[in-house]
This record gives sequence, C-alpha cells and structure tokens, in this order.
Amino acid sequence: MRYSSNILIPVLIALLTVAAWALLNRPADEPPWPNRIQGFSFAPMRAHNDPAVKNFPTTEEIDEDLALLQGTAHAVRTYSVESTLSAIPRLAAARGLNVTLGAWIGADPDANEIEIARLGEILSKGYRNLVRVMVGNEAILREDVSVAELTAYLDRVRKMTWLPVSTAEPWHVWLKYPELADHVDFITVHLLPYWEGVPVEQAVAYAVSRYDEVKAAFPDKEVIIGEVGWPSNGRRNRGAEASVTNQTRFLRRFLAQAEQAGYVYYVMEAFDQTWKTKLEGATGAYWGVYNTDREPKFLFTQPVVRIPHWQELAGLSVVMAVLLLAFLYRDSATLSSKGKGFLALVMYAISTAAVWIVYDYTRLYMTPATAIVGILLLVGGVGVIVLIMAETHEWAEALWLRRWRRPFPLHDVPDEELPFVSIHVPAYNEPPELLIETLDALAALDYPGFEVLVIDNNTKDPAVWQPVEAHCRHLNETVGERFRFFHVDPLAGYKAGALNFALRETDPRAEVIAVIDADYVVQPLWLRHLVPAYQDPEVAIVQAPQDYRDADQNAFKAMCMAEYRGFFHIGMVTRNERNAIIQHGTMTMIRRPTLDAVGGWAEWCITEDAELGLRVFEKGHKALYIPCTYGRGLMPDTFADFKKQRYRWAYGAVRTLKHHRHQLLGIRKTTLSAGQRYHFVAGWLPWFADGFNLLFNFAALAWSVAMVMFPLQVTPPYMTVAVVPLVLFGFKMSKSFLLYRRRVTATLRQSFAAGLAGLALSHTIARAMFGGFVSGGLGFFRTPKLAQAPAFIRALADAREEGLFAIAFWLAAALIMLRDDAFMLDVRVWVAVLIVQSIPYLAAVAVSLISAAKTLPASLVGPMPEMTGAGSTARVEQGR
Repeated sequence: MRYSSNILIPVLIALLTVAAWALLNRPADEPPWPNRIQGFSFAPMRAHNDPAVKNFPTTEEIDEDLALLQGTAHAVRTYSVESTLSAIPRLAAARGLNVTLGAWIGADPDANEIEIARLGEILSKGYRNLVRVMVGNEAILREDVSVAELTAYLDRVRKMTWLPVSTAEPWHVWLKYPELADHVDFITVHLLPYWEGVPVEQAVAYAVSRYDEVKAAFPDKEVIIGEVGWPSNGRRNRGAEASVTNQTRFLRRFLAQAEQAGYVYYVMEAFDQTWKTKLEGATGAYWGVYNTDREPKFLFTQPVVRIPHWQELAGLSVVMAVLLLAFLYRDSATLSSKGKGFLALVMYAISTAAVWIVYDYTRLYMTPATAIVGILLLVGGVGVIVLIMAETHEWAEALWLRRWRRPFPLHDVPDEELPFVSIHVPAYNEPPELLIETLDALAALDYPGFEVLVIDNNTKDPAVWQPVEAHCRHLNETVGERFRFFHVDPLAGYKAGALNFALRETDPRAEVIAVIDADYVVQPLWLRHLVPAYQDPEVAIVQAPQDYRDADQNAFKAMCMAEYRGFFHIGMVTRNERNAIIQHGTMTMIRRPTLDAVGGWAEWCITEDAELGLRVFEKGHKALYIPCTYGRGLMPDTFADFKKQRYRWAYGAVRTLKHHRHQLLGIRKTTLSAGQRYHFVAGWLPWFADGFNLLFNFAALAWSVAMVMFPLQVTPPYMTVAVVPLVLFGFKMSKSFLLYRRRVTATLRQSFAAGLAGLALSHTIARAMFGGFVSGGLGFFRTPKLAQAPAFIRALADAREEGLFAIAFWLAAALIMLRDDAFMLDVRVWVAVLIVQSIPYLAAVAVSLISAAKTLPASLVGPMPEMTGAGSTARVEQGR
C-alpha cells in the first residue's frame, strides 16, 4: 500500500494538472479571418531598425514585406516618407497594393518642413496606387503641435494634391477639437480599446460605438478607421489583457463586423515593432499580426487556443514535478497519504507555474537587457523552487508523519550502571547571582555520579568571579566534592577555548561531557532521564532543547519565547528523524571518547556547538534529540541583543557550511548520509534566502527609482515574475502559522508574535549571510543578561537600518503611485511587492519599540505550553 500510494497520488495529481492545462486551453470558435482585409498599418522596421536614430530598412527588405502582404490586403497605410520609406508607393504598386501615404508631423518644425517637401515630391510622381494622404499621426494627442499648426499643414497639403487628405487621431480628439474636421476631406479615427482598459469581450462593441459616435458628430464626412488592433503581449491595462489569444479574438471579431458593415479600416499593424518600446513601453512592440521574423502570430481560421502547443508544456510540467517528487519521496516511508498528497500537490503547482512563467517570458523579444534579466530570473527561480521544496518537505513531515522513526529512548537504568558525567559551565563576566542560581540547580541533580567544572575565562573584575568561586567551595561542603572552579585570564578561543580547557581538567572517570550555559537552571531529572540513551554505543550526542524562564517578564520576551519554540519543536524534531540535529551549546551531552577523537571544540568558529555536531556526524556517530524541556535560561533583554545573538548564529552557520562544504555537497568522500547532507543544507536555506532577498531589495529600490525618474522608459518588472515574491511570502507565512498552531500548540496571538519576531530578524540574518561569506573574523560576544530596557529613541536607533529600508520602500511605493499609469495592474502589483518587502523591516522597528516598552505585559502574547515532565517524555518514547 505504501508503494502504491507513492505512485497513485502523483498519477492522480498529474491527471488533474493535465486537465487544468486542457481546461485553460479549450478551443473557442471565432469568425474566420477574411481572405483579403481592407488594409494594414505598415511600418517595415525589422528588429534591428530604429527610425528614432535614422536606422531604416533597405529597399529590398521593404519589398520583401510588401510581397508577404500581397494578396492578403487591398492597401497599406504608411506613417512617414523619410529615407527608404519614400519607396513604398513604387514598390507597393508592383505588388498590387494601394497606399494611404503618411507624412510624419512632430515637435520639430524644421523636420516637419522637410517631411512635407518629401511628401510633395512623391505626390508629384503621380503614383496611381495612392488613394489617400495622412498628414500627421496623433500629433495633437502627443501635443507635438497645436490644432492651429496642424490645420495649417493640412491646408498646405490639400493644395498640393487632388487626393483626399486627413490626419489621424483617436476618436476623442476629434470630438474635443471638431474644428479639425473643417480642414480634412475625411475623418481618420484610431480605435484601440486596449489603451482604454476595455476587456476583450466588450472591446469590439466598444470600438463600434465610438466609431458611430464620431460618425454622428460629423455626418457630412467619411469616417475611416486608421488603426484598429490589440497587442499580443505586454502590460495589463485595467481589464484589458495583452495576449495572443485576445489579439486573435479581437481582430477576428472586429473584421467580421467590419466586413459586414462596410468599414474602411487599417489593422494595427502588419509587423511587430520592437523599437516602439521606447515610446509605449513593452506593449508597443507587440501590435503586429506578424512577428519580427515575419511569421503569423496566431491562427487565421481555426478555433482559438490560448497556447496552441499546450500539450508539450503540460507534459514538461508533469515530468518536472515527477523529478522533484522522486527526490522528496526517496525517504518518505513514514509519511501519511495526506503528506504525500501535499508534497505532490505543491510540486505540481510549482512545476506548472515555473513552466508557465518561462514560456511566458520567452514570448518576449530578447534584447541584451531582457536576456540578462532572464538569466538572473532563471537562477533566482531555481533558488525559489529549492526553497519551496525544503519548506514543503518540513511542512509535510511536521504535520503528517504516521509515526516517528527515532523516538527518544527512555530507560530505567540502575545507579551502578550509569556513567560518570562531567558538567561544564563556561562563564565570562556573568553576574555572580545568576551563576550561583545555576550552580544551585546543578547541586540538586538526582544523579549518582557527576562533577561540575566552572570555567570563568577572561573576567577582569574579581568582584564578579570571586563570589562564584566561594559558592563552589560552599557547595562542596554541603553536597560533597563535586564542584571545581577555574578562573583563567587570559584564555584564547572564547567559549570553545573555555570548553577545551575544561576538557583537559575533566575527571578521567567521566564518560559523558554535558554543557550548559551560565544562566541555565536545570531540572533534577535531566541526567537521569537522558544519560541512559548512551547505552546505545553508536550514540555520541544527546540534546535537549534550549528553553527560557523569563518569558513572563514582558511582551518582548514573550515574543522571543514564541519565536525560539518553532525551531526546537519543529525543525529539530524533523531533523532528528534523519540523525541530522544541530547541536546546541547548552543542554547538550557528548560522549567523551568521541569528543577527544574529533579534536575537541573548534576555537576558530563562533558557533562551535553546531560545528562540533557536524564533525561528529562525519565520523559516523548518532545523535538523539528529545523535544522536552530539562533546563531554562534567560533571553536577551533588548532587541539589539536579540539581533546580536541571531547574527552570531547565522554568521557561524555560514562559516560552518563553508568549512564543511566539500562533505556537504558530496565533492569529497564522506560518511554523511543523504539525509544529513540534505538537512544541513536545506535547513539553513531560509537564512540564505534572507541574504538573497536583501539583494532583491536593493535591486527593487533601484528599479523603483528608475521608474520614478524615467516613467516613459522604465515600466514595472514583468508582472508574472513580480508576483513570485508575493506568493512566496504568503506561502512562508501560511506555513509558519499552521505549524505553530499544530506543532508548537501555540495560540493565534502567539503564532502572530512568533512570526513578527522572526520577520524582525530577517535583515540581521541577511547581513550575517554576507558577512559569513566574506569574513572570518567575527569575535564571540556574550549575549547580555538582565540589561536595562532601552529608551524609545534608543529602540529606534537599534532598528535604524531596518527603519530606513522601510521608509525607502514606502516612499518608492508612494512616488510610483504618482505615475500617470498608476492605474495599471502591473504598477499596482509592483507597489504591492514593495509594501510586502517592507514588512520585515517594519516588524524590526515594531519589535524594537516593544522591547523598549518594558511595562507591556507578557499576557498580550500569552504563556507558551509546557514541554516538561515525565508525561511529555513518555509521549516522546511512544512516538505519535
């Protein structure tokens, strides 16, 4: 049944995926394209041409384009007579095509005079295929000339020729300036519903209604349609979506109406014009019926399908999902059918989305800029897929395991069989009353054979360490000679140096080394419950979670408590399933011969605990984790200290991964299992994602600045890609809330508080990622305890970087909304991206202010559930 579900579930979801592709690509009948249309708007620019820089096609290239249109249209409409374009009437005559000849009118009067002169020369040649003359194209709309100036040009040209003369403007310009009609022989309107945000289903009726409105306004003038069309790609303009499908639908429907009504029209346009992106943005390049390679972009008579070859894309998405699932299913024996179904559903979803996005992006015309952006997006997309895979796998295992494979073994062992334990307590400049409380708890341990070594390293003030030394003497007098105190100054190597010193001073009888931080108060049964796990000779590490006892002091510490719980009761539990836990520097035990064999604690690494655990795994040993509390310490008192602690953890993680990269990536032969390598890489992926997110944020702000400074040239990033950060943020937040509610048994308030505290650390982690890659010199620093809560101004200063980022994002969003195209969907999506990207920075400011408000009660967050006692540990032994 297990193996059949591994196959049946993916097959069923594959069928659903293919069905979804088929549903989105159902053929739709549309009126057929006429055998010959009235006319095309004709600009014979190739992909490499740009009239703005006087780069025009050759006469031969123009003739090739006219040959392609020969027999498909009665006429072509031109826009200029500059350079080789002046040959169009002659070349079109040889191809049996009539010409509506256009003269470009712009803002430069001298250039306009030259254009009018060229027009006169062509008209003087008496080409019989010339049927109309257009003087200017949307010159009033662009405000290049005034109405008076344009009418003067019109009057001059009308005197030069017997051909009917007009100018071309959108319908509303004619209605706004009816005096234009007195200077033309006919009215030329542009009907482009896309620019007015009209949905394609309503577009033809809308265009016809505007045509009728102009015709009614000028009953004595013939009205022709100078441009009518729809773009095949580009930005979504309110309800108007630019796509090949919609271009096909609009044109085929309009042409059927136009043929029946007898309109004179010119389809906008014959060929795509990539140079127009400078004028109209990305959409400007995609109005052609033919692409830049002179290939038709859609079917002229067959039913319309959104993606004609969707079957290949559906198959590719299925193959991609199967490959991803094959990787995730390699070790899913204990995953329930719901969990496997969840994995399959997400993998098929991201595979389909990836294939769709890549396909959509490749429909763009590739320039050096779009190609570079595409490569960067591809690399980033692979990273997003890997991150979602890791997050989804943890999600599934946290919620839908049928049983735990490695429950913690609890045994009753006679006292005479329990090994001797040496407990090491490193301390640096700790408040003496704090350390004395820790030692009193150790003195109360219910365990027959142990010693306690206190190593005070580099504390300068005797008033700090001498009371602790005296208390150790007192405890020896009270409970027996168990406590030894060492004050060592100087001592190199930070905490690792202190632990290595303790290892050299350890009683030879000790078989197990236990380590706790100086602020931890342990429970009496800690050793008695956990040390018996060493009856398994392969077990080298036994780990209990870090937990804290000051969460009830204020709201800030309650938030921190909620945030910490996620890793220790979700991440560590799933890691334990594959013998891949991260060893902590407190509440940990390690077999002494193993510690000696691997060379002790690494003094080069500020996260010596996690690094040691990885070396132990590389030697083939086992580790066990019990998700039950046996000791509690103190949390950072301020947000600044909270950030320093997380920076140290993330920085040390990067240094550890760099140091062990050959083993983790399989470059060098290693005894690490696939599961261990997976967890040590994938487990820290969210932190690396924060680092890459910082790069994205810099790029997003730079792009936004360009959008504000150059609104006509720089449009929002490609919308399909811009949606990805929004989806990823929603996915991560949903995962966090659901897992906290189920696995940590947290309330809604606690889940929200944990999420807020976690988001507040995003920038700190991002900085640590880059710091760990480029530098190895970060010193160890102790997380201060019992520090005074900061004042309001100090709290703002502690989050100043995050605050500046938040201001930058909101300012960018506000300025972008002042653009003339702020109503367009891609602009609004980009503004939403900027606001979402600001949330972690705003969270940092909020959490810092909460840490300053020392009087805010912890009850605002609520108490976290207890994870202690014999009942809890029994459940661990029994599994789920």
